[in-house]
Amino acid sequence: MNSITIIKASGDKAPFQVEKLISSLQRAGAKKTVIEQIVKETEKVIYDGITTKKIYQMAFKMLKGKSRVSASRYKLKKAIMELGPTGFPFEKFVGKILEQEGFQAEVGVIVQGHCVQHEVDVAALKDNKHYMIECKYHSDQGRTCNVKIPLYIQSRFLDVEKQWQKQPGHQMKFHQGWVYTNTRLTTDAIQYGTCMGLGLVSWDYPRENGLKDRIDQSGLHPLTALTTLTRAEKTKLLDEGIVLCKELHESPKLLEKIGVPKSRHKNILIDSSELCKTHTYNKQ
Repeated sequence: MNSITIIKASGDKAPFQVEKLISSLQRAGAKKTVIEQIVKETEKVIYDGITTKKIYQMAFKMLKGKSRVSASRYKLKKAIMELGPTGFPFEKFVGKILEQEGFQAEVGVIVQGHCVQHEVDVAALKDNKHYMIECKYHSDQGRTCNVKIPLYIQSRFLDVEKQWQKQPGHQMKFHQGWVYTNTRLTTDAIQYGTCMGLGLVSWDYPRENGLKDRIDQSGLHPLTALTTLTRAEKTKLLDEGIVLCKELHESPKLLEKIGVPKSRHKNILIDSSELCKTHTYNKQ
């Protein structure tokens, strides 16, 4: 099977690696027998030049028929991209993750810099450490976060930091700029950001502590991961300012508010409850 070439979202070609399919299904919490079945069925229909999107769609459809919750975890990356079209729900999502990690976080803050005002996506504080966080959201998988982003963030951060340091008591505080993105960072972006002391979090960076890992560890899945909600219903909830399965589970009356039939409430709330649980990825 490794002789088959697949087309990635970026347009790049790569050999098909069944191990990656197995790993993604394991991460979703699928049972060993289900994984074996999906792999077997995929290998029957896979062909040279198939896109990773097509492979994902086939695997997701089969997994959804076996376990809705595993399917929700499997579609996590797509679910993050469904928070759009604007980046604001993603900013709220990042703020929620930071709060879960013990930060005080405020979304959409106007901050006065030394030279000009800046709109900061998330301002966070923890242990006398002050963070200015820029969230770079993309709604398609082919996009990456290149070196221009940390260059831009660093220049804004330096302007804000200079003003912060003028405030009483801030001279001894630790200040840092951060970049959060739902896609991937290029090598140059990581190299520059690391060199300049910026915090960097992407879909898979830092290794084993990227965005996908933090979501699994916190149990803060986006409501867009739920397979029991329609796209229109998800949009209505996002318009209500709800971005997490946890928020929906804690306020079940929201389902009635947006017009979801009561006959569907039980399954939606069961799935949202399961996705609120922390999930550690273990190889089977």
